[in-house]
Amino acid sequence: MTTERATRGTINPWEVAQQQFDLAADRLNLDAGLRRVLREPRRELIVHFPVKMDDGSVQVFTGYRVQHNLGRGPAKGGIRYHQGVTLDEVKALAMWMTWKCAVVGIPYGGGKGGVIVDPKQLSQRELEGLTRRYATEISIIIGPERDIPAPDVNTNSQTMAWIMDTYSMHVGYTVPGVVTGKPIALGGSEGRNEATARGTVYCIVEAARHLNLDLSKATVAVQGFGNAGSIAARLIGEEGSTVVAVSDSTGGIHDPSGLDIAKVVAWKAEHGTVQGFPGATDVSNATVLEVDCDILIPAALENQITERNAGKIKAKIVAEAANGPTTPEADAILFANGVFQIPDILCNAGGVTVSYFEWVQDLNRDFWDEAEVNSKLKGIMVKAFKDCLAMSLRENVNMRTAAYLLAVQRVADATAMRGLYP
Repeated sequence: MTTERATRGTINPWEVAQQQFDLAADRLNLDAGLRRVLREPRRELIVHFPVKMDDGSVQVFTGYRVQHNLGRGPAKGGIRYHQGVTLDEVKALAMWMTWKCAVVGIPYGGGKGGVIVDPKQLSQRELEGLTRRYATEISIIIGPERDIPAPDVNTNSQTMAWIMDTYSMHVGYTVPGVVTGKPIALGGSEGRNEATARGTVYCIVEAARHLNLDLSKATVAVQGFGNAGSIAARLIGEEGSTVVAVSDSTGGIHDPSGLDIAKVVAWKAEHGTVQGFPGATDVSNATVLEVDCDILIPAALENQITERNAGKIKAKIVAEAANGPTTPEADAILFANGVFQIPDILCNAGGVTVSYFEWVQDLNRDFWDEAEVNSKLKGIMVKAFKDCLAMSLRENVNMRTAAYLLAVQRVADATAMRGLYP
């Protein structure tokens, strides 16, 4: 069990997701029938599939694909490989994807997938076999107009290439639009790799402007030093901020005078951990959340900020690059303490927004350069941030509740207008 997963305790992410939805539904006086529809996923697919291992043995793995709501378009959401994946976690992530797509106004519903596996224990050949068999099992519900997977925890562009190829072999022709987050050579989008982190930083810039916080003098801590966290650390550094702490699944490092992010990235590539970085103090994952800083970027897994540690957070801004890092009880504590939160369904929506761009490019066989992608991304993220901020100020609620009010209303409107079939 990783440090990240162990710190989450017994909090059920699906109960958290439903609780967050209920808060918004209450404020919106949502119709009881609509509320029942939106409170549950539309489909939950559980698959058990065999994979031939390198030693000749056959192992059986369990995987999931959940579609929460398809009212505004096909399902969209990542696939994670993790030994701690549960159906409830995947359901929560699918629901969060529904709201995330609605917040930024892109025409998707929410989906999510996962396989219970520690991919670090598998060879590349075993990973390919697992991915292709899982893709085959879920191929009955995915497709470019139905459900479009993407990378998530422990999956990447290579994983998407295997899924795209497997699906294409089934239908008999190449279908680049069945997944996003692909390699550029297979119809991936410029800017996709940095999109989640770039969207996060666009939101931080807007929040700092709102709070009159000078980013060139701001200090930052980043929990989670994977794709989103490491790139966010680099991009916020380009805004002039000083990153004082980072962590990965093995633990964290802290240096109040600032970390050289390029050197930390190189250290992690060489040693497999950020810990032991010269000149920094080794600290725990939990400690990184509580260091003295202006901006905290949780970019690891869910349920990291709870009622146990929310009162110890010193940051003025919490920018959620991860999905579901904060529990509802912690939200209330942070809001009472004057911490400005940029909620996950807004803050990390850059990834799905550029996934949407990739899908559009694939369907049209028309490809944009990185400058165009980043310009379009900035426009969407800034507008979504301003919409949420205006709702927050008007209703005197925290930014998460504001984002939920916007998103749930948009999904409810689409669902109600479509009506019930048959």
